[in-house]
Amino acid sequence: MNAETEGTLLAFLALLALGLEPAVIKANPSSPLGFIVLSVFFASLVLWAVLLATGRFREIREKPAGIKKTFLTGLFATAIAYSLYSLGTSMSTAINSGIITRIEVFYSLAIGWLLLRERVSGKTVAASLLLFGGVFLVLTQGRLITPRKGDVLLFITPLFWQLGHAVAKFTDYSPLTITTLRNTFGFLIMLPFAFVGGVEFTWLAVMEGLIIAATQFLWYASISRINLSKATAILTPAPAVTIAVAVAFLGEKVSVYHFLGFLLVAAGTLLVAFEKSERR
Repeated sequence: MNAETEGTLLAFLALLALGLEPAVIKANPSSPLGFIVLSVFFASLVLWAVLLATGRFREIREKPAGIKKTFLTGLFATAIAYSLYSLGTSMSTAINSGIITRIEVFYSLAIGWLLLRERVSGKTVAASLLLFGGVFLVLTQGRLITPRKGDVLLFITPLFWQLGHAVAKFTDYSPLTITTLRNTFGFLIMLPFAFVGGVEFTWLAVMEGLIIAATQFLWYASISRINLSKATAILTPAPAVTIAVAVAFLGEKVSVYHFLGFLLVAAGTLLVAFEKSERR
């Protein structure tokens, strides 16, 4: 299996894990900042256990220059982005959160082209538009979304995810090490702010920590093999996956907007999945 195929499959696995996240964050009954700090802490514990068991931790000592880059990834993609994500979702709705943060695909196209010198084809742009349109139809059922207080925070959240991912592309560590250090630094940066609203243990925080650990490991394994813009486009239907699970296993009804939305998502996903990752 070549790197392109491996990276594409890993991105699809990350998509499945990511589809659960907005619902878990929205269901959290405690302080949004305290919740996300605790979640990142649990993610770090899981990742450090795996890192130590596999012996990958040795590369931190062998390549100390990578520590500064993983710190920046932790600052942008975890500390800033997850704080905005958790606060924004708590002040908005799960539907708004699911739609607005999918603007990430357009941030990734710009950053991939400008900073990473990735080739962004017309097919990739068309696929991204189809994916975003499909997710919008599935989540809104054809209705306009009502702006909420946290929507501005949700709109800028993906920018910091993508800035962190761009730094990670230049980091000479394995995906496991990048993920572990990203969450460790992110936790340490956010910790002082968590006590503003208080930290309360919940099993949802443990669940979110496991989702973070799994998603990020799969994500960095993916973008080490394929273009950042392609991998991000594959993740775009994540909220639609959540609804698909509810329809399949919870007996929820399928509307015409579900059907049309999934047609667009399927078309966009197929377009981007077969796009070759190249640099310009």
